[in-house]
Amino acid sequence: MKIAFVGKGGSGKTTLAALFVRHLARTGAPVLAVDADINQHLGVALGLAEEEAAQLPAMGVRLPLIKEYLRGSNPRIASVDTMIKTTPPGAGSRLLRVAEANPVHDACARRVELDGADARLMVTGAFTEADLGVACYHSKVGAVELYLNHLVDGRDEYVVVDMTAGADSFASGLFTRFDMTFLVAEPTRRGVSVYRQYKEYARDFGVALRVVGNKVDEPDDLAFLRDEVGEDLLVTVGRSGWVRAMEKGRSAPFGELEEENRAALASLQGCADATYTRRDWERYTRQMVHFHLKNARSWGNDRTGANLASQVDPDFVLDESGRKRSPGGLRHVLDQDAMTDAV
Repeated sequence: MKIAFVGKGGSGKTTLAALFVRHLARTGAPVLAVDADINQHLGVALGLAEEEAAQLPAMGVRLPLIKEYLRGSNPRIASVDTMIKTTPPGAGSRLLRVAEANPVHDACARRVELDGADARLMVTGAFTEADLGVACYHSKVGAVELYLNHLVDGRDEYVVVDMTAGADSFASGLFTRFDMTFLVAEPTRRGVSVYRQYKEYARDFGVALRVVGNKVDEPDDLAFLRDEVGEDLLVTVGRSGWVRAMEKGRSAPFGELEEENRAALASLQGCADATYTRRDWERYTRQMVHFHLKNARSWGNDRTGANLASQVDPDFVLDESGRKRSPGGLRHVLDQDAMTDAV
């Protein structure tokens, strides 16, 4: 299943995403961690040295390879030059599995040893000096969206994505790609303002959203979050000596993490697992197509010189078996798009 961590910059979302990856890895489940934040810190939070993290292969740099592999023999995609971040799969497209070996994982994923367990890590790549003034960070995150659009994941395998801070996630359809979104909020007015903004933007898309209160040190902190967030508050996490030591380079066995924080991580997993039972593959595919058509009209057609609506296979709905033919299943989305163009 796919899980996102979002929140205000400095809220601790990267730290909590890394702790959750460690927790999941200890269960023996396949875990893929993805750093999609403009500040690339997930590798270090997982215990890599700064130099090691800086050498991780960037998905953004390998986007041509990713596109070429995913395109497969899909006759609706004339060339990789016409593929954009939202291009959906169709008949002939190559799909991805979390635990498999494939050219995309070979090029972009690296194994990270986690205290006797392990996970694989992929990163979008840092925003570099060469990008200043000429590129948008979302062009790098687009590699993650394209990857997730072609990923077939199951109940007992996990993809954990550390998203960019604040409401920047809404610059694309990436925010709809997850079974569960955990919003990390500090017990402050600024902390909960991101929650309100995120919930408002996500309201019409069926996004499963729960709040993880972080840096909750006293009863007043908890009362504040309960008043501001209500039933969306799932768990709270206090300041951690284990985390502080790790951040100073003095890592300890993960089993020594505070008992209450280990219990909070188990609650996150239980919440995510329960959400998976309500996954709607048709809606997932429909939203994918919706954002593809929206991006095509906004900039994609002009940039590629092609009619990107023609990339949509109206008879294709992704499902857990890998691919599902649903005759005309997406026709109403295409018809609605045609009406939008007419207006």
